[in-house]
Amino acid sequence: MRTAYSVETVRNAERELMARLPEGALMQRAAAGLAAACAQVLARVAGRVYGSRVVLLVGSGDNGGDALYAGARLARRGAGVTALLLAPERAHAGGLAALRRAGGRVADGDGASGAAGESIARADLVVDGIVGIGGKGGLRESAVPLADAAARSRAAVVAVDLPSGVDADTGQVRGDVVRADLTVTFGTHKPGLLIDPAREYAGAVRLVDIGLPLPAEAAELEALQHADVACLLPVPAAESDKYRRGVVGIAAGSARYPGAAVLAVAGALRGGAGAVRYVGPAGDAVIARFPETLVSDQGPERAGRVQAWVVGPGAGDDAATVAQVLAAKVPVLIDADGLRLADADAVRARTAPTLMTPHAGEAAALLGVAREEVEGARLASVRELAARYGATVLLKGSTTLVASAKGGPVRVNATGTSWLATAGSGDVLSGLAGSLLAAGLSAVDAGSAAAYLHGLAGRFAAQGAPAGAHDVAAAIPRAWRDVRGD
Repeated sequence: MRTAYSVETVRNAERELMARLPEGALMQRAAAGLAAACAQVLARVAGRVYGSRVVLLVGSGDNGGDALYAGARLARRGAGVTALLLAPERAHAGGLAALRRAGGRVADGDGASGAAGESIARADLVVDGIVGIGGKGGLRESAVPLADAAARSRAAVVAVDLPSGVDADTGQVRGDVVRADLTVTFGTHKPGLLIDPAREYAGAVRLVDIGLPLPAEAAELEALQHADVACLLPVPAAESDKYRRGVVGIAAGSARYPGAAVLAVAGALRGGAGAVRYVGPAGDAVIARFPETLVSDQGPERAGRVQAWVVGPGAGDDAATVAQVLAAKVPVLIDADGLRLADADAVRARTAPTLMTPHAGEAAALLGVAREEVEGARLASVRELAARYGATVLLKGSTTLVASAKGGPVRVNATGTSWLATAGSGDVLSGLAGSLLAAGLSAVDAGSAAAYLHGLAGRFAAQGAPAGAHDVAAAIPRAWRDVRGD
């Protein structure tokens, strides 16, 4: 499992570790890891380190020091290294001295000067050491021309710890930022490296272990990996029957949107539950596609035994059905129209687990803010929704977030693909997550595992080409087997 920690927690851990190490040792650890990563990039883009051209964009903080020491290591291997100093009087003295001893050059980082731009234009590699993890609010005006020059150049861009200008704690982007091909981060991931919109600017991320003493309970984010999800997925025992495996109820679809019901059932049937009960006006369409479904026209209260409900996909204006499902004493997943129709007080009053699965537009409506506000502050938005509704919230998007009303680390998932932005994909996810709820997973685990599998299934279904929601549902078993290593 990948974890991410706040800037404050990282700073405290750094101070604790530096108190036990010789002066400068921690920066040397970081610089060694950074230099090794840069050397690998140079081998790929220039064919070698010796004779390659490296430009360091050096700010006044420790990230600038890391860049200078790493540049010195590259210079000793024969690279031509030039450091462009944005604040010469405040550049890291030890790093500057090391670079000069190794034969590196130092120049003014005035972005308005032609010389700085020319250096970047000729470079094979640009190292972004402008702003550290404490930076807020985007790049300063003086640094913007350098970032623009790097973006226009043919050079690979490597960010030190995180791209300059992004918010390390929130993933927000409030101005001009550096766009990196690779981010080399130290000690732990920072939330901004895992959450959009900042994640988009980080490129690939490489973690360098520098020995930080980070308490597990202080993590801000968790990102599940294959092994973590494999441990969560239900596997039937020899004596299992459909009720022991869990029965999920699907209250979805309408005369206008029968396909939503079909797709939600498709996701549920592949989610590990023993059976799927369907309630709604799309019973004929569901049976035609999935004859194993248990269909009822008596409403949720008389549908029969279930261990969890999914309500809302394609439901139109059927508020009565949503209200009946919310009154059930089993876990409930609320999606799509259900989010609009659900009474907020009824959601908060529930004692059984509740999982809400909005996309950014639906989350904005629930919070009473503009969609752009949710998209720009995804972490704050998902936490606010969970606290306001007393529910677990899965905020869909390029990086799906899952937050519990009880607090704790927010789960982040990035297994998906942009091809998942297609009609009905969310209905499949709802059915899949509902099935995992019925199988006994907690709301946080069900949402996290479902998002992970759904994202993998999207990749398998698309493989670089358009794919429909039904293709995603059909690929869930392959994703399941891939996670479990079967």
